[in-house]
Amino acid sequence: MRKSLSFCFTVVFLAVFSLTFSSATRADDGNESSKGKSAGAVTFSRDVAPIFYKNCVACHRPNDLAPMSLITFKEARPWARSIKEKVLTREMPPWLADAHYGQFANDKRLSQQEIDTIVAWVDGGAKEGEAKDLPPVPSFADGWQIGTPDLVLTMQEEYAVEATGPDEYIRFVIPVNLTEAKWVRAVEIHPGNKRVVHHAVAFLQTPEMIAAAKAAGDALNPTPPESSMFYKEGTLVRTKAEAPVYDNGCTAPDGGFARGSGQETIGPLLGFYAPGKDVDVFPAGTAKLIRPGSNVVIEMHYSKTTGKPEKDRTTVGLVFAKEAPEKVIQMQSNGALNHFFKIPPGAINHEVTACYKFSNDALLYTLMPHMHRRGKDMKYEVIYPDGRRETLLAVKYNFSWQSMYRFKEPLLLPRGTQMIVTAHYDNSERNKWNPDPTKAVRWGDPTYDEMMIGYMDYVTKITDRPIAKIDPQILDAYVGEYEFLPGRTVSIARSGNQLMAGMRGIPNTPLFPESETKFFFKVADVQIIFIKDEKGEVNELMVEQGGRTFKAKRVKKAASTGENK
Repeated sequence: MRKSLSFCFTVVFLAVFSLTFSSATRADDGNESSKGKSAGAVTFSRDVAPIFYKNCVACHRPNDLAPMSLITFKEARPWARSIKEKVLTREMPPWLADAHYGQFANDKRLSQQEIDTIVAWVDGGAKEGEAKDLPPVPSFADGWQIGTPDLVLTMQEEYAVEATGPDEYIRFVIPVNLTEAKWVRAVEIHPGNKRVVHHAVAFLQTPEMIAAAKAAGDALNPTPPESSMFYKEGTLVRTKAEAPVYDNGCTAPDGGFARGSGQETIGPLLGFYAPGKDVDVFPAGTAKLIRPGSNVVIEMHYSKTTGKPEKDRTTVGLVFAKEAPEKVIQMQSNGALNHFFKIPPGAINHEVTACYKFSNDALLYTLMPHMHRRGKDMKYEVIYPDGRRETLLAVKYNFSWQSMYRFKEPLLLPRGTQMIVTAHYDNSERNKWNPDPTKAVRWGDPTYDEMMIGYMDYVTKITDRPIAKIDPQILDAYVGEYEFLPGRTVSIARSGNQLMAGMRGIPNTPLFPESETKFFFKVADVQIIFIKDEKGEVNELMVEQGGRTFKAKRVKKAASTGENK
């Protein structure tokens, strides 16, 4: 995701415009009674401050993302004309979604009445008004939008970012030191240095993952295998020039997801920071579980934008639920994505698509587009099982203001619904943010490469999925260890009359039969299919997730224990 505090200059002024008030003021410049009436009618304290406090000061406060504070009259008054200009064009508050699609709880647009009020204030001379009319100033607990955290985790040491050179992708481990399980209902990430932090992602590292990381060496920052379409350049993962090209990810191998990017080696997503994104507050009745002995891993993307050495020490705040929730929210850390695209040099409107298919009923809570500097727009659509097609979200993409869009009410997506995400890129000279319009562009970590991810948060509903009755003796034929890539295996074990599946660093999880060869999880939107050869023997399996398929060859005929390998 991307830093750009230079462009973050466009981040959150507020004002409102009314041609009626403006015309009346210009026509009566010398009329003191008219001026007095206009100024007396609209003041900062009584009329404008409530609008700023509701819509602006989450960013426009001291030491936060915006370039100036709007909390007091003295802070806001010098910016009055700029505020008016930005609100007239609806650049501020930033809201990039097409109003024709979706209803979102975090819609930041001002009402016309709010716009008229602020514009009348500016055109009337931007008067302060009476101090007694001021509403209470919003309270932010030491800068936390989620309130005072129950637990604050900080990188163990400062990280030094050099003055020049390529971007850096680095993961840092922070011990949690919990003695009992906790359910997390809100997460907020505070970059230690917003000048160089492009984005930060917090993942959970379970006790099993910690043990696996120690056994594997540099498990947090792995090098792609030689057979992968990716390669590593310093700390960055990039796509090989000769990698196959599929701009339509819906027809690409494995649904557009390529192994070896490093994304498959990290744990469950906990929270996310990017300029413009709201903090992560999970819907009522949902939470994320942190078990005792776990760590939090922060993936930091540093961009060297200031031309001088910088330091960062990022912090994560967690708010715990008072009791276990009704269900655990299942976040997809990638969602619909396409690793295979290639944007030609000079392309003005290059189209790339990605698909994701829901194998179970799901409640969709949020959407969040992600691209880099050439990103132009992104649209989310769904095709329901009955063939009906619906647009959920369409945005004009702004690399420096990446919003998460939270539905007012979760959207029910029946099993079999397909999500189609369509993005357009401008790799031409007309794009002033384009690092180099003469180069073809592939997927990669740095911001001079590109990404195409349609993030989404949803809760899987599998309560009514039928479970087939099969002969328990059949299960023995599936027991063993299967390998996706060197060092990446899944173990299938039998526990009584049930199969258990686990990967290195992840506890064994029950599998439930849909048929004699197809099994599903109740805790994730994932299926496992055992593949028989012409002799009826099982020598490989296939994992299905979101319309993607991943095959694994059997490397051991039997797992010696029920533990993960």
